Amino acid sequence: MTKADLVNEISDQTGIEKIAVQTAIEAFMNSVKGSLEEGKNVYLRGFGSFVVKKRAQKTGRNIAKNTAIIIPEHHVPSFKPAKTFVDSVKNKVKS
Repeated sequence: MTKADLVNEISDQTGIEKIAVQTAIEAFMNSVKGSLEEGKNVYLRGFGSFVVKKRAQKTGRNIAKNTAIIIPEHHVPSFKPAKTFVDSVKNKVKS
């Protein structure tokens, strides 16, 4: 599902104009990004958590030159779904 598909589905379900839905979705995404950039986690009860994870420094390889490189410590965004969300997907998705 793309952002456009999400906008269409929410608009159809709520009756709100697509422009308003798109604005709200983009504002939500910008708020989540902004919070994570500041190092603050975002918790949505029943859905999941957007968290900032710290990756430790590690040694990697440049296979083209066959040399070792140091990858410095850094932070990455991550999403951890809520237990109820995980259970719902497990029970409803058919393989």
